[in-house]
Order: sequence, then C-alpha cells, then structure tokens
Amino acid sequence: MSGELQEIRRKPVDSEKITINLGYVDLGHVDLLVQEGFYSNRTDFIRTAIRSQLDRHGEAVRQSVARHRLDLGLRRYNRHELERIQAAGETLHIQVLGLVVIADDVPADLARDTIASVHVLGALQAAPAVKAALRDRIR
Repeated sequence: MSGELQEIRRKPVDSEKITINLGYVDLGHVDLLVQEGFYSNRTDFIRTAIRSQLDRHGEAVRQSVARHRLDLGLRRYNRHELERIQAAGETLHIQVLGLVVIADDVPADLARDTIASVHVLGALQAAPAVKAALRDRIR
C-alpha cells in the first residue's frame, strides 16, 4: 500500500430497490414470457408493467400532483441553501413526488431548524442523523 488515502464517492442512485411477493403461477407466467424473448428478464417485465399502469393512470396522477402541489422529479438541498433559508427566518415544507436528497454537508440541527415538514412519494436520501432529526416531520 502506498499510504495514500483515496476519497470514495458514493455513486448517485437513480432507482430504489423494492421487493414484491408474487404467486407461483404469476411468476411462472413472467418466466415464460422471459423465456420466449418478450422481456430480457423479470425486472424488465416488472418495469414495463409498472410503466404501463402509470401511463394508464397518467391523467389522474397529473391532477393529483397539481392538487397536492408536489414538486416532480429530483430535489436536492445542501448546507448553503438551508443556511440561506435559516438566515431569512423561513422554513421549508418539502413536498416531492420522486427523490429528495439532503446533502451530506447538512448537519442534523440545521435540517431540524429549517425543514418544517417532509412529504415524499418516492424516496428520501439523507444521512441517518438528519433522518433521525426529522423523524417527527416525515410523512
């Protein structure tokens, strides 16, 4: 070893892993479609099925996003941004359909002081201490 330290950067995550329970017959149908070449693997089938259902209910989703005033997509918050909000005497009510990332440079106390509520339909990525500080504000 050369004794040099290397910074390990976290690879940005663009998806969330989920687990589903599927009956054996349904799973067999999926496997048959994969075997016959309709899909490259089980995941491809499941993603395609989910996208199909989301497209099918697209208008209802759009109306609901507008009604609930949700930001759509990815929303990042870093220390500098939260310090500006704190200096202005304001607080955030985060409402996102997608992914919320609270940067690693955000201390738990700053998050607690500036974030009044968090409503995420999707995923929240933050340091464990920040999630703990906001536990009572996350729904």
